[in-house]
Amino acid sequence: MEELLFLAHRIPYPPNKGDKIRSYHLLKHLTQRYRVHLGCFVDDPEDWQYTSHLQAICDETFFAPLKPGRAKLKSLVGLVRGTPLTLPYYAHAGLQRWVTQTLAARRVSKVLIFSSAMGQFVPQDRALHSVVDFVDVDSDKWTQYAQAKRWPLSWLYRREGRTLLAWERDLAARSDAALFVSEAEARHFSQLAPESATHIDWFNNGVDFEYFSPDRAYPNPYPAGSLPLVFTGAMDYWPNVDAVVWFAREIFPVIRARYAAAQFVIVGGRPGQVVRDLAQLPGVTVTGRVEDVRPWLRHARLAVAPLRIARGVQNKVLEAMAMALPVVASAQALEGIQATPGRDLLVADSTANFAGQVMTLLGGAHPDMGAAARAAMLGHYAWPDNLRRVDALLDRHNPSPIQQPTAAKVVSIREHRT
Repeated sequence: MEELLFLAHRIPYPPNKGDKIRSYHLLKHLTQRYRVHLGCFVDDPEDWQYTSHLQAICDETFFAPLKPGRAKLKSLVGLVRGTPLTLPYYAHAGLQRWVTQTLAARRVSKVLIFSSAMGQFVPQDRALHSVVDFVDVDSDKWTQYAQAKRWPLSWLYRREGRTLLAWERDLAARSDAALFVSEAEARHFSQLAPESATHIDWFNNGVDFEYFSPDRAYPNPYPAGSLPLVFTGAMDYWPNVDAVVWFAREIFPVIRARYAAAQFVIVGGRPGQVVRDLAQLPGVTVTGRVEDVRPWLRHARLAVAPLRIARGVQNKVLEAMAMALPVVASAQALEGIQATPGRDLLVADSTANFAGQVMTLLGGAHPDMGAAARAAMLGHYAWPDNLRRVDALLDRHNPSPIQQPTAAKVVSIREHRT
């Protein structure tokens, strides 16, 4: 087996949030074909317990601790250097030494870079076949943030969008393939980085259909007689926060005025005070982290995805549809998803239109939409099928077989937490 270096900005397990779902399935797939050396950050103390799972499927591993508060202060170095703040945020001497030592000691011919920030750890003077999974265009997300914030954050975010795009373009230009989460996202980056258009590609996310199955028995977490509308997602992520605040304060009161039993349930870990305050509104519940999101999806009347700021593909929409749950989504939340509005889900953007679409479903319209939603997911979002695109890109560089080192013991490294 060839050796491959896999670098990720966040530990790719457990697959409980958008980027980790994609990185874990990608990593697991690659371990079937390569001896994978994994280097990544751990930014949630709860995730240290999962390192053993990754050590079991990878060859060598390195887990670098990342404390967000300290990293934010460190990122300000970018203002002096004229670089995006993202790069010093993820700079780490220990991880850099491990990458250098791994490349020197092992016969690594290929590298999979997951997210643009990890490109800084890969030397440019070494002949490596490099594939970068940008997932989505992060720089554009920062530009969207700038439009929604006041000065000085608007200035800072606009600067980050501009400087990060320059870094993304440079990284894409020196990679053998630059991947994105959807054809639409790849097309968008091709317009921003035309010099790399010939090797920009994409592959869809997937859904574990056996896990997200509506046919299993799940306990009902909702009060009897309620009409639950569910939103799922990481609640320390600002686009999700913006979405639930908009829905709870402006859209949901319209719905509840007509359907008094309606409940808006926000399911997701690490909600900040702004989100927790929404629980004071009539009919709104904030659960915090839950062990299993499937019961909350299976027993809801519908899922809402009212995102006003988004890039890439929303896993929350894919998972809800896989559970045969009708979804009302904004156009931004639908972007990149292969589904037919009006048949597989409903799309709305204004406050009145969003409330109207939700009430249409609560009134009994579109009784077959849940089944159509799952069928759409089965047709386009099977992980094995979608990951074959990555195999083809990595296979473009196939050196002759390499004699493997005779060392029998694989070393796993976990950076000491201080």
